[in-house]
Formats: sequence, C-alpha cells, structure tokens
Amino acid sequence: MFEQLGLIGCGLMGGSFALALKRAGLVKRVVGYSKSPSTTERARQMGVIDVEAPSALLAVSGADIVLLAVPVSATEATFKAIRHLVTPTTLIMDVGSTKRDVVDAARRVLRDHLGCFVPAHPITGKEVSGVEHADADLYTGKQVILTPIERTFTVQLQKAVDVWTALGCDVLKMSPQSHDAAYAAVSHLPHLIAFALINSISGQAQGKDYLSLAGPGFRDFTRIAASDPKMWRDILIANREELLEQSKIFQATLHSLEKLISSGDGDALEAGIDHASHTRANWRITPLKALK
Repeated sequence: MFEQLGLIGCGLMGGSFALALKRAGLVKRVVGYSKSPSTTERARQMGVIDVEAPSALLAVSGADIVLLAVPVSATEATFKAIRHLVTPTTLIMDVGSTKRDVVDAARRVLRDHLGCFVPAHPITGKEVSGVEHADADLYTGKQVILTPIERTFTVQLQKAVDVWTALGCDVLKMSPQSHDAAYAAVSHLPHLIAFALINSISGQAQGKDYLSLAGPGFRDFTRIAASDPKMWRDILIANREELLEQSKIFQATLHSLEKLISSGDGDALEAGIDHASHTRANWRITPLKALK
C-alpha cells in the first residue's frame, strides 16, 4: 500500500486512477493538483482526492507515488515543478499517449531521479473529458504499456507493474520508440483520418445534409473524431515523425484502391476488400508480445 498519491491533473485519467487505487485499498491519501482550481475542488467534492494542493510541487510533498495526468506538452514543465521534492524511493508515472517525447523531457529535467520515472500508457479512455467522468472501472481489463529505459530503477518498475496489475490491467513492456511507432499506426493515424473525414464532409456546401443521412456505420467509424482537441493536438505533433510515415503508407494504399476503382478492375478491388475484411474479422484485442 502507498501512503500518498500525488495526483497532478485531476481529470478523467488521473481521477479514474485515484478512484481505482482507493477502491483497491492501495493508497491511504490522495493529494491532487490541477491548473484549474475549480477542477481540483470538484475532485475533492467527488471524493477523487482527499486534499487540494495549491501547486504541483506541494501535491508531490510526502507522496510515495506520483501520477502525471497532464497533456504530453506539459510534461516537461511539470517535471520542473516537482523535481525538488522527488526522493529516490518515489514512483513517478504518466499516462501520456506518446512516450519518446516524455522520456526525453524526463532525461532533461529529472537527472539523478530519472530512475524513479516509469513511463506508462494505459490503453483506455473516453471521448468525454473532465473529472466528472472519472470512473474507477476505467482501467479494469485494459492494457497498460510501460516503456522503461536503461536508467529506470528495477524497484520502481516492479512497483509500477504491481500497481497496474492490482487494478486489473494487462501490463506490457516495450521501448519508447517501438511504442510510438505502433500507436502511430493503430491510434494516432485513425484519429487523424477521423478528424479529416468529418472536416471534409462538414466543409462541403451540402455537408450538413449528408451528415443527417449517416447511419450506425458512420457513427462507429467516426466516434473518435469527438475526442479532446487539445489533447490530440499535442499527441499528433509530439509523434509527428512516426505519424507522417504511417500517413504516407495509408495514402499509398488508398491511392492503389482508387486506381482499381477508376479502372473498373472489380476483381482486384474485391480482392483488396476481401483481404481487409478477413484481417478485420480475425482481429481481436489480445495482449501483445513485447516489442523491442
């Protein structure tokens, strides 16, 4: 059990983590900080946190586990704000969707305490944000990717594995580079495509009429376009190299299908659709093997 969780960012992800820790009996006290005082106050009223901290530094004071649930672009500034009260036994984690930029920020700022940081990416979330949507079950049965580096302390890494496992998560370890390459393909690019599709339709003169005719398939396909704009702005920019590489591959594949449609090559078009249909029909969300 941890004595105190220092929660920096009392929104959906951070709030859900605090609630899950409390329900599992893994923490005695939660001290929380958010840039918005109203968010922190709401978190306390909901029982997500026990104490409101006036700063990120004071949220970390006395904490043996710290969670950064802030936009990835705010990670470095947050490290700078808290580093003076980090101890060699503190476990620090984040929940960011990109990892190389977060690790680079930790290298620049944490220095002697770099080993305390275990980068984490829980594969979960909602299209809505805010502490009012915090859910103790958000992480249950989900995958969590840990991306330790060569200087990560073994003790802290094991603590991180134990915490997420106790919350009902499947834990996988991989390098920050492998993480960002994989999630550019299966998460960041799909979001980019969903954003572009919605904008391409809504930007047409008859876009509203077209959208009014859309059915369940369109709803399911574009669900992620309703995601938080600021968060996804940060993610797409932070992982732009891997994302743009995946976008090129996607565009080449789309162009190939367009050529088959243009030429009327029905057999080849059907083969391409069949390949996609077969791949999707046999895909399941299952624990991955570690990528190096």
